[in-house]
Amino acid sequence: MAPHQLDALVAAIGQVLLGKEHRVKLALACLLAGGHLLLEDLPGTGKTTLAEALARGFGLEFRRVSFTSDLLPADLTGINVLDPASGRFHFQPGPLFTQVLLADEINRASPRTQSALLEAMATGRVSVDGISHPLPQPFMVIATQNGLDQVGTSPLPESQLDRFLMRLSLGFPEREAERALLAGEGLSLETMAGLLTPQALLGLRSHCHSLHCNAVLIDYVLDLMAASRGPDRSGAPLSPRASQGLLAAARAWALLAGREFVTPADVQAVFPAVAEHRLDPTGGGQLSAALLEQVDAIR
Repeated sequence: MAPHQLDALVAAIGQVLLGKEHRVKLALACLLAGGHLLLEDLPGTGKTTLAEALARGFGLEFRRVSFTSDLLPADLTGINVLDPASGRFHFQPGPLFTQVLLADEINRASPRTQSALLEAMATGRVSVDGISHPLPQPFMVIATQNGLDQVGTSPLPESQLDRFLMRLSLGFPEREAERALLAGEGLSLETMAGLLTPQALLGLRSHCHSLHCNAVLIDYVLDLMAASRGPDRSGAPLSPRASQGLLAAARAWALLAGREFVTPADVQAVFPAVAEHRLDPTGGGQLSAALLEQVDAIR
């Protein structure tokens, strides 16, 4: 696929979600890398709009589920239903059987429901009554999370946080971007339809995996991992899953830049979004920057 088609997609989403080009590119990199995305911010900052714009841009099936406290695992996965005519049970899929699932306010649901989502995120399938059912491909979970200071929320377990490739906060728009929003200059989500296809996304993911990473680049990623695991570290150490995710995200960032190879700058661009929620689940955004400075100073 020509790079200008991805540029056009970024520009189109940027016309829907005004003033957030860098965050849009990070979210798109997450999708291209085959990861799941966690959006943490105040209500009304565009989290749902970004999720739906990504799905529409690639023509992906999109469903939204509100993760209320009474949501049950079967409400996500589906159930076996008895057919009176044949006397047999048949599986009725739940909303998880889609290509992009928006798990809205994920940290309001019970641990049982979150664990059902975790299996889908980790394995790309769900198990109901001992039978495994594969999910559609491509499959991506985009979850929104309210701040822990809001009523009715609880922190996600570290095992589930680690399943998200990136955590992003959209923040408030700049004054001029919000002025354009109020003036009605942004485009509607309907303009996103049909820009690319699900098959194009699968092809882009395969292409991302083939982008060249030389030995120096691999050592740079390993240095970042080692710095997070040192005896004088702050926060939780980064796991091998984090290093794999970081390299996949860096490859996607390089593809968005129109290159066939990955540079340390690509790693630096995606590192905070990939690492911060693993280093410090409560937020803050300082540990990843400190690690980058430490490793760059040594090198």
